[in-house]
Amino acid sequence: MEKKNDYERSLKQHYQRPNLSVIISDALKAAGKQINSHEDTAALDEFHMRGRDATRELARLAGLTPDDVVLDLGCGLGGPARRLAAEFGCRVTGIDVMPEYIEAADMLTQMVGLAQRVTFRTANMLDMPFDTESFDLVWSQHTFMNIEDKTRLFAEIHRVLRPGGRLAFYEVLSGSETPVYYPVQWASDPSINFLLAEEELIEQIAGAGFEQTHWQEMSAECARWFQNVVDRMGKRPKDAPPPVALNLVIGRTTAEKARNTARNLSENRIRVVYGVWRRS
Repeated sequence: MEKKNDYERSLKQHYQRPNLSVIISDALKAAGKQINSHEDTAALDEFHMRGRDATRELARLAGLTPDDVVLDLGCGLGGPARRLAAEFGCRVTGIDVMPEYIEAADMLTQMVGLAQRVTFRTANMLDMPFDTESFDLVWSQHTFMNIEDKTRLFAEIHRVLRPGGRLAFYEVLSGSETPVYYPVQWASDPSINFLLAEEELIEQIAGAGFEQTHWQEMSAECARWFQNVVDRMGKRPKDAPPPVALNLVIGRTTAEKARNTARNLSENRIRVVYGVWRRS
């Protein structure tokens, strides 16, 4: 129990962003930015490498259709969920353990007029509040790395998927070199970093009753993208107002985490893959 409490405390310390909805609202007003479409929030709510491009690519690989009912694990501010609903016509439910993320996700979804197709709730992906066989697709972008008990995770995903349903993910794996440089976007230190090697992850998912339909290495693309992010940050004038972007969620360590992630990728300390699996 003590280990669990320490883990939850570390997770909240890393991700917690009190008054996030107010922070976002104030930043939008200060920048004079109008929110009329899911595209207008992409700079701050696609909390994963390569942003909207990666979301669209994974959705196509997963064969997403308007008939699909989707569960978005670790949904954050709900950017991918809104994009899937707006561009692929499906219905999406997003869950996250951070209540302030869910509050902000609801606010942004109301702003862009997608509340009839996208809903959010605070929930733990290891104990999901959904009936068995509720979803056609379970979706995850950069969430597995914070989960130590992956056996339980994949069992829960299998439970909530309908027979023949798909698991589509865009995830970070451990590389051939160690250690990982901290802090990174998903962890301030090793206490909440639970990366697996490719072979281990494949074994875990297959053991939970899934069959692989697609696997794609994305590390090189992510390394180029992150280096561009770091380069752009370095060119910003010191007196420039803060952008309305992920810095609102990540906070003062945004630049340091970006630099470390770029270095981890370039030195093969982490890898990134797309995966699509079917529930047997």
